Amino acid sequence: MRMISGAVRTAVCGTALMLVALPGISAAAEHGGMGGMQQGDHAGMKMGEKIFSGMVGPWTGEARLIDRKAQLLQSGVSARAAAKFTGRRHLMLFLTDPATGKPAAGVAGKVVITGPDKFSSSNVPLVVMGGHIGADVGLPMPGKYTFKAEIESADRKGSATFSFTLK
Repeated sequence: MRMISGAVRTAVCGTALMLVALPGISAAAEHGGMGGMQQGDHAGMKMGEKIFSGMVGPWTGEARLIDRKAQLLQSGVSARAAAKFTGRRHLMLFLTDPATGKPAAGVAGKVVITGPDKFSSSNVPLVVMGGHIGADVGLPMPGKYTFKAEIESADRKGSATFSFTLK
């Protein structure tokens, strides 16, 4: 029997996580591309822990943090495979236009994370991911993490700072 290389195993686990993290691809196709969500409603994507809710410049924002290891374990991946994701989280930032309640379009951004050791990461790009912008982030030790998100579109900019304490 052939051994699967670490890179292939990581790619397979990452793909499995993305399939779990993206709610109902077929449901999204059936309900106008939003997985049955109503305008301004993120109910179809209530994964992870809410770590922020408020204004991000001109947009209403909500940030959620998913524990990748816990998500994989919940989806049936072996504990041994999921253990490789210890300390890895996925940051999701949902932005809506407060006037219309519609999801913000054409937004991009970055986040700087300061950990309990006061070490700041480089600018982590927030990538468009079906209904949110987000990135995989490492939170390797318990303590307070501060996130400073900077978001922009073609004609608007905004920022927000929020914290999360990892126990």
